[in-house]
Amino acid sequence: MEENDQTTARREHLEALSRLVGNVYPNKFERSEVVEPGKEDTITAVVEKFRDFEPKEELNKFVVRIAGRLATPPRLMGKAAFVHLSDGVSRLQIYIRKADVTGVYNGAEGGEVDGWELFQLLDHGDFIGVEGYLFVTRTGELSVHVQKIQFLSKALLPLPDKMHGVNDPEIRQRQRYVDLIAGSLKQEKDEALTSREVFQRRALAIRELRRILEDHGYIEVETPMLTPLATGAAARPFKTHHNTLDIDLYARIAPELYLKRLLVGGFEKVYELNRNFRNEGFSARHNPEFTMLEFYWAYADVNQMMDFCEAMLRAVVFTVLGHTHVKFGEYELDFGAPFKRVGMKESLSGLAPPDEIPNGKVLELFEEHVEHELIQPVFITDFPKPISPLSKASPANPAVAERFELYIAGMEVANGFSELNDPVEQYERFKDQVRQRESGDEEAMLMDEDYIRALSYGMPPAAGIGIGIDRLVMLLTNKTSIRDVILFPHMRPKE
Repeated sequence: MEENDQTTARREHLEALSRLVGNVYPNKFERSEVVEPGKEDTITAVVEKFRDFEPKEELNKFVVRIAGRLATPPRLMGKAAFVHLSDGVSRLQIYIRKADVTGVYNGAEGGEVDGWELFQLLDHGDFIGVEGYLFVTRTGELSVHVQKIQFLSKALLPLPDKMHGVNDPEIRQRQRYVDLIAGSLKQEKDEALTSREVFQRRALAIRELRRILEDHGYIEVETPMLTPLATGAAARPFKTHHNTLDIDLYARIAPELYLKRLLVGGFEKVYELNRNFRNEGFSARHNPEFTMLEFYWAYADVNQMMDFCEAMLRAVVFTVLGHTHVKFGEYELDFGAPFKRVGMKESLSGLAPPDEIPNGKVLELFEEHVEHELIQPVFITDFPKPISPLSKASPANPAVAERFELYIAGMEVANGFSELNDPVEQYERFKDQVRQRESGDEEAMLMDEDYIRALSYGMPPAAGIGIGIDRLVMLLTNKTSIRDVILFPHMRPKE
């Protein structure tokens, strides 16, 4: 921890507080339950309940016990002082007067200390608990007249600039705790969401996704994060070793094959919302550890899954934003309009007639010329069969797979298909993947004999999908870097 005049002064205050109150890191602080019996009073709850309370003269009937961080440096006015406490969301002003404030001794034996002396040893960012009655100042600000004050924790490092927050994205992403503190202290509000607001919006989106799935009869399950085979997608895995079993294991790259085993076992609708890991590169849209929602629907096909995906995402956007128009960078995305559906070869029509494009070049041309131009939500369908080893072929054209990817703002957001459930064909597809792997393709799939065994017991026709939660949240929060929607993204080590 860096040493400077500020940190030295804070350490000296901590030593003085230790002599005054004993334990400077007490185990707990009991908050009141004035706002709603059975629930602790947070600063936000108190502010929302009492800021418009009438008649204001009766506010002093309410005695609250609240705790939070000093959001502003203490300012003394003779024998009294005002300061703001924050719970990370809201602020509440407290008023302390030398004549009538008592400090709490934090030792096991309890007792009282000089509350004014305690207050004078506080620094911007410290945590305290206070007890007192509510009132409104002459300027109309809801405040607490403090009668008791208890020291809870010291901020040994100075806090970020309260006017502008943290502008360096490296610090925001590497030290998320500083970023969150800065957002709670920031006085100059702008259109950009604070980090806390970003992750609250993320939580709301995830909660709505779960609600929709459960309302439609899906059951949430958990499948292995460490697997003996890196299967379920074409990607390079992270590898580890289990010492007791003396076997290599892989951080899962996708839960797909486990979820489809559950369809074999009799589940008709299952979903999992969890982490996947891929030992691949960094970019504004890629993090080695990311969150995916995967779900499987027995007796449905790819077209029904596209319908459901579209309706679900439209509902999530409306719940989170209150409307279906999403601002993302320079784009205005319309989730209210029907999502277009375009075949992959068809999407290349501006480059060459579809009949003249060899199947082996379709994906390469699409990624090079089309993908980044797909701004409004669009399903790209009819993928080449060789690059879709877990998907059924189209009944209308056996050369293409019944598969789609959803693109929004030039990003792949979802990937789904009609699931291949013929064990003989799946075995041949795996063998072809193994041949590709032996030819040097490190991302080709492995043979999974147990999955073939599971399919051999019979799996109903089904559709499945994976939705990238991080990219969806990027859209919902107008963040162009995936690191801004992951609380603790992976970063290159500092040199």
